Amino acid sequence: MLCTRCHHFEAAPDGVLCTQCTAPAGFQSPPVGAPKLWLRSPVGLGRATAVLLAVAAAVDVFALGADFLMYDVTGDVVGGDLGDDVLDRADLADTLTAVAASAQAAVLLACAVVYVIWFWRVRVNAEVFAPDGHRKARGWVIAGWVVPFVGFWYPRRIMLDVWDASSPEGRPRGHALVNAWWTLWLLTTGAGRFVSSMAGEADTSQEIHDSMPQMMFADGVDLVAALFAAAVVLRLTRMQDEKAHQGPAVPVAV
Repeated sequence: MLCTRCHHFEAAPDGVLCTQCTAPAGFQSPPVGAPKLWLRSPVGLGRATAVLLAVAAAVDVFALGADFLMYDVTGDVVGGDLGDDVLDRADLADTLTAVAASAQAAVLLACAVVYVIWFWRVRVNAEVFAPDGHRKARGWVIAGWVVPFVGFWYPRRIMLDVWDASSPEGRPRGHALVNAWWTLWLLTTGAGRFVSSMAGEADTSQEIHDSMPQMMFADGVDLVAALFAAAVVLRLTRMQDEKAHQGPAVPVAV
């Protein structure tokens, strides 16, 4: 007879559960012939993603320092101070802002790759926890970030479904952290695009000086957004790890 819990494998001769469902709780390696969808630990990926987001936040702190130096030195230039010390500081500010911009781009790319891999992992796990609890197809885990317009709400919708599926049975977790993360993500994305356009048009010392407060705002929001994103990753990773160890890892057919 089939296992009365997972309905996929033959029950043990002297019982009603298969060997997989009677195994210790947690993340199990799928046996030969198992369904394609199986719980896999998100802990390693979650930690790697959180570390990269922390690095992104540190780079934003560096960028804020470079922004302030640029704001300060261009203010001196606009005020008519063209001494050797000011010119040296201006060269340093140019170098630091260029390094900060390059570092931000590199870290953003690394974060995007690892984050999407982690997001895919927790989404698959969430389908094991709650096969019918997802309103968007799994492919939107990737496409939702790049398809125009839907990127404004699809990733949040997928995250909420994963969050709910990963919550303890009968004790759903609130969505405040996810909503805060998504609000900050939209804000930093919009601010980044606006500031990049504004900075690209700034040629004179006065224009650069005037653009720096907006640049500092964008980098500050990006810093907070990275920290909130890391908090979401760590919280959801812990939720799935705890839920996996509360009961047997039950496979689900696709």
